[in-house]
Amino acid sequence: MTNSISEIENNDCLFITGSNTTDTHPVLSYFIKQAKRKGAKIIVAEPRKIDLVKHSDVFVQIKPGTNIALYNGMANYIYHNGLADQKYIESRTEGYAEFLTGIIDFTPKKAAKICGCKEEDIIEAAKIFASAKSAGIYYAMGVTQHSNGTNGVKSLCNLGLITGNIGKKNAGINPLRGQNNVQGACDMGGLPNNLTGYQKVFNDEARAKFEKAWDVKIDSTPGIRIPEMIEGMADGSVKFAYVMGENPIVSDPDTNHVKAAFEKVNFLVVQDMFLTETAEYADVVLPASSFAEKEGTFTNTERRVQMVNKAIEPVGNSKPDYMILQELMTVFGYQENKTPSEIMDEIASLTPIYSGINYDRLKIKGLQWPCTDKNHPGTKYLYEEKFTRKKALFSKVEYLESAEVANKEYPVTMTTGRTLYQYHTRTMTDKTKGINTLVKENYIEINSFTATKYNLTDGEMTTVTSRRGSIKVRVKVKEILQDDVCFMPFHFAEGANVLTNTAADQYCGIPELKVCAIKFNA
Repeated sequence: MTNSISEIENNDCLFITGSNTTDTHPVLSYFIKQAKRKGAKIIVAEPRKIDLVKHSDVFVQIKPGTNIALYNGMANYIYHNGLADQKYIESRTEGYAEFLTGIIDFTPKKAAKICGCKEEDIIEAAKIFASAKSAGIYYAMGVTQHSNGTNGVKSLCNLGLITGNIGKKNAGINPLRGQNNVQGACDMGGLPNNLTGYQKVFNDEARAKFEKAWDVKIDSTPGIRIPEMIEGMADGSVKFAYVMGENPIVSDPDTNHVKAAFEKVNFLVVQDMFLTETAEYADVVLPASSFAEKEGTFTNTERRVQMVNKAIEPVGNSKPDYMILQELMTVFGYQENKTPSEIMDEIASLTPIYSGINYDRLKIKGLQWPCTDKNHPGTKYLYEEKFTRKKALFSKVEYLESAEVANKEYPVTMTTGRTLYQYHTRTMTDKTKGINTLVKENYIEINSFTATKYNLTDGEMTTVTSRRGSIKVRVKVKEILQDDVCFMPFHFAEGANVLTNTAADQYCGIPELKVCAIKFNA
């Protein structure tokens, strides 16, 4: 997030898109409702009529995969109706002229036809967003998990820039992270082209700093991403895999293909709290401790680094992740035996955005990066004075269809997501009887028109098929979707991801989990 959770309730306008926030970020959604009580305008753009629609001033119900068309249509209206913040654009941005060539003819009418929504809803959304004193954009994987997901984010940034809402208090462009330490994992170099703090492995100066600190030679070539790892295991070029706190057999698209890859890989290590579906394929399982059994930090969606204090001793033979990794490093010939506090000190010494963070400070309160020295209070919102590249860059973004669209053979478009009551691949929530009473099995949501069209009734079991596989699932008829659009949660094994498509974004490799063509078997 460029801004902070506490700022949400002081937004004048909130644009929520690609996020079922009350189900996936229930605590954060409280701040959204508070903003509404204070008079904020709320725009929701989603394929489903989610709970937040009840609090919205305008709901733009779009077809899955048409996000960019909507955002470009809004930008077109803002530009043609004199709602752009010209002073901000001239002083703080570049690339505006090139950006305009991409949206100049992309009218709300054209966007509405693509999105399957009303033109007047797009116009109203554009008016509200551009007219607000401070407008925040809030999005999640409904924007990113597409074959054109990177451009979806760029087009949202364009909306923030054309209205002058990035680098401003109570506004900004705010991705809502899917799990509690996703931000921290990325910050710590959990990406194939990065060292800590987004320092690039191909940057000679950055790499030299780490080589000196660690007394090792670091390869300047970026590593491969998860889809490439799966393909590598399948074709034999990847012979060893180490999976830590992840369950790709359930979470990754085209389950049958993922299973085949894990069956073929020469050696698999899984490090996790429980025996997951992926652990069933492992040669070695390393039992990891839960958050309550270890000391450390999480970095949350607003860039806040927060202490985690050990509440109980590790259960059984489990160990904290950092301890397992250090023991392995020692076996491999690199002696390492640091405490969590010492590890944080090392992070601070090598990572400019974390350089002012240590355990003594975190014991008092969490700190938001960038936090650049021991007296720095942390950064509530980014880019107040300048952008990382001095001026923010507009991007010309072309709308492209999803990699897989409905046709005569597979006439229904499926999108996926989360429920309030299950968490990710149920590695933990599956162990809780009360939760499983609330949502105990997989289901597919369709509206009554679609149910009648395919002779389906509420509560019955049906077979759903895509180009990659078939599953049996229970039908839920709910009037929250457009015709020939369905929704399925991804939490369950032998569920949604048996069906989903592996087509991936060309820039970051995220698969197109949010759009998949399916049919109901007679």
